[in-house]
Amino acid sequence: MIIRLQNTGKRYRLEWIFRGIDYTFENPGRYAVLGPNGSGKSTLLKVLSGHLSPSKGRISFEINGKITEPDVVYRSVSYAAPYIELIEEFTLEEALKFHAGLKPMLPGMTPARLYEILALPRARSKEIRFFSSGMKQRVKLALAICCDTPVLLLDEPATNLDVQGVEWYKNLIGQFAEDRLVVIASNDPHDAEFCPVHLNILDFKT
Repeated sequence: MIIRLQNTGKRYRLEWIFRGIDYTFENPGRYAVLGPNGSGKSTLLKVLSGHLSPSKGRISFEINGKITEPDVVYRSVSYAAPYIELIEEFTLEEALKFHAGLKPMLPGMTPARLYEILALPRARSKEIRFFSSGMKQRVKLALAICCDTPVLLLDEPATNLDVQGVEWYKNLIGQFAEDRLVVIASNDPHDAEFCPVHLNILDFKT
C-alpha cells in the first residue's frame, strides 16, 4: 500500500486542522505523527484511513500498483484508537470471534495464540464492560496489530497502559508489523521510538 498526499488539507468550518501536506507513506515503513493533544493528529489518521475526505488537495491509495477507491480502503487498514469502542456486552471470546468475522487475522493467528498474546488470564468469558481501561486497550491493540492488513494505524497506542503494557505493545509491533505500513500518532515520542520517520503535525498548521 502507498498513500500519497498532495497539498492535502482538512478544515472544520473556518478552522484549518492541517494543510499543505505533500507526503508519501510507503509499505513497508514506520512513521510517527507527533504533536500535542488537539493538534490534528487523529484527524490526519482518519484521512489516511479513508474515513475522512480532505477539504483541499488530494489523497490517493495505491495497492499493488493500482489506484484504489477510498470507500474500499478500510479492507486494507487496521485501526486502534481511544475513540474506537469495543462492544462492551461481548465477552472476550465473543469479541475475538466477531472481529475475526470482519477481517482475517495473520496467518497462524489462532484464538489460542491470540489469548496467549493478550496475557489476560481468566478473562475469556468475562464481558468487556468489566475490563479495566488497560485491559481494553490491550484488546484494541492486539486486534489491530494481529489483523492481516498491509496498513496499521494506531492513535495514542499507550493510552491507559502501564510500563509493562507499553513494552508489551512495542514487542507486538516488533513481532507482527515488520512488513507493513505503520503510522503511530502520539503526543509522546517514546510511544513511537521504533519509527525512523517523525512528522510534526504543527508543521502543517499554516
